[in-house]
Amino acid sequence: MEVDTMCIAENETGGSRGDRKEGGKRGRKPGRKAADKADMRAKLERSRQSARECRARKKLRYQYLEELVTDREKAVLALRSELDVYRLWGQELDDGRIPEGLQTMLEECCAIKKERDTN
Repeated sequence: MEVDTMCIAENETGGSRGDRKEGGKRGRKPGRKAADKADMRAKLERSRQSARECRARKKLRYQYLEELVTDREKAVLALRSELDVYRLWGQELDDGRIPEGLQTMLEECCAIKKERDTN
C-alpha cells in the first residue's frame, strides 16, 4: 500500500509538470517532429494566403478611392465651367446687354417652378 501511494504522488507531480511547455518560452522548440513541420507549413501557407487576400483588398480599396476622386474632379470642373458662364452673364448684364442663353435658362426655370406648383 505504501508503494501505491508513492506512485500516485509521483504521477500527480510529474503529470502537472509535464503538461506545461518549457516555461512559456517563445520561438521554435528543439526536437520538433515531422508532424510539427507539416503543421508549420500549413500555418505558413495560411499566412501567405491571408497576406494575398489583404493585398487584394487594399488594391480594390485604392481603385475605389481613385474612381471616387476622378468623379469628384469631373464634378468640380463642371461646376467651374457653369460658374464661368454665370460670371460672363453678370458682366454682360452690368454692361447693359442681355447675354445669350439667359432667356432660355429663365424660361426653363419658370417651367420647372410651374410644374412644382401644379404637383
